[in-house]
Amino acid sequence: MKRELRYALRSLSPRPTAALMAWSLPEALPAALSGVAVANAVDRGFLAGRPGVGLLWLASLVVVSLVGAVGTRMVFRRLGDLAEPFRDHLVRRVVGGALRNGADGRPDHGALARLTRQVEIVRDTYAGLVIVVRGFLVTVVGVVVGSLSIAPVIALLILPPFLLGLLAFLAVLGVAAARQRVSVLADERLSDAADRVFSGVRDISACGTQDTAAALVATPVAEQAAAERALARVAALRTACFAVGGWLPLLVLLFAGSWLVGNGLTAGAIMGGATYVLFGLQPALQNFVAGVGGSGLRFVITLGRVLDASAVTTEPRSGDLPPDGHAVRLADVTFAYGPHAEPVVEHLDLTVAHGEHLAVVGPSGIGKSTMVSLLCGLLRPDRGSVTLGGVPATDLPRPELARVLIPQEAYVFTGTLRENLTYLNPEATTADLDAAAAAIGADLGDYDTELAPETMSAGQRQLVALVRAYLSPAPLVVLDEATCHLDPAAERRAEDAFAARGTLIVIAHRMSSALRADRVLVLDGVGAVVGDHTTLLRTSPLYRDLLGHWEVAAPTASQPA
Repeated sequence: MKRELRYALRSLSPRPTAALMAWSLPEALPAALSGVAVANAVDRGFLAGRPGVGLLWLASLVVVSLVGAVGTRMVFRRLGDLAEPFRDHLVRRVVGGALRNGADGRPDHGALARLTRQVEIVRDTYAGLVIVVRGFLVTVVGVVVGSLSIAPVIALLILPPFLLGLLAFLAVLGVAAARQRVSVLADERLSDAADRVFSGVRDISACGTQDTAAALVATPVAEQAAAERALARVAALRTACFAVGGWLPLLVLLFAGSWLVGNGLTAGAIMGGATYVLFGLQPALQNFVAGVGGSGLRFVITLGRVLDASAVTTEPRSGDLPPDGHAVRLADVTFAYGPHAEPVVEHLDLTVAHGEHLAVVGPSGIGKSTMVSLLCGLLRPDRGSVTLGGVPATDLPRPELARVLIPQEAYVFTGTLRENLTYLNPEATTADLDAAAAAIGADLGDYDTELAPETMSAGQRQLVALVRAYLSPAPLVVLDEATCHLDPAAERRAEDAFAARGTLIVIAHRMSSALRADRVLVLDGVGAVVGDHTTLLRTSPLYRDLLGHWEVAAPTASQPA
């Protein structure tokens, strides 16, 4: 959030900002003079037996309100001088970043959407924030000046609780931004899971696997619900902040009324102070909380997406790495699900050397599973080549001896545990089974036990699949979220075992997997960046965002890493 706020503040042009503030001065008159007019109308007019004088003071409020309306009109006319250059700067950034990345072989297919939608959202919320923040400052300054002119003690009574509520809201704002970002990512994961289930409704009904389908979306649903509840709690905190800053000053003033009168303060002065609270501070704080807490968060998150996506990638391409006898190599790979579909992978060059540990990360639905299918020869690229040890992945004579893939839903068939573990390596001995289970950290029990897959938990099935893969002769192992049902410590032990065994490619669902890898491939839907953890922290905004989201959403997951 700090980066987006700094970017917005740097975009404030001096001359338009000065003009805007100059026209804010007449707009501040109603806020500054309302309490003074009420105090004089009461003390010098109605309580003094001169109703005409009281009415004249109240009529002065109409005059200053008209002057304030002129100032407001001119403020809105000048607003475009700030908002439009800000929009133009964002447009130049998006277009320039897309052109530079395209010239470097990384076409930016999301640039058009950012130009036509996201930039306009940022421009509109930016203008709204300027109006809200400026109006808040103008009103508060007017109230401070006016209350001091009536009696300094009134300012000393109403301003501290108001500032307390304001500071509490500002403290909550950072938490709200983080939870808003978590909610957006949770919604993306839920949409992805629901789409996968809905696309197989006929198969689910035919096979009677409704419970399995429900389990697939249960976790994303729970995560989304938790994110929404977290946002609701933040909204409740905002309401509490407004109650403190908006109503506590009035209560303090009313409770101190007898003491103020005893110290010579007039009834009109007290009413003037109440006017400042009810018609100055309360509306200003309410508009500020609603505007910054709503449009402000939308501005920060959308602007962050625009800045991240329009950044120019400078990381060297991994295709320059030398291959070896068991290397996995993707050369200029492009793939799309249909002739008219947008490419999921485009012009991708990647070499994974034998014995290397690579993690693949990115938002849900970005193409990580497609990458797995290409690596394992389940999909043929539309352009380019995917080779394992120099042989096309789709043409391997005995693919089970070259690589083994474990998907998220591990397959266990009815039979003995030994049969499940050894079908990729029928020659494996009991000692081999013991060594593999010890390496993975799995306590599987008697190898001659008959397994009933429907009674096994998802974590138990994953442990069986992991030991089976470890026993296979394949030099390459691909884990497509194959440890998602294990705890972080068990996941780390399994990944470390495979990394020591040979080549390992992990589709990471926990960012701790990326921290353990030799290199990380970051997919963002328009390109790919590869590097080690330190390099990506410096060069990939998306990687920083994914890492920050993981640390906020699941802090305990990082402890075993």
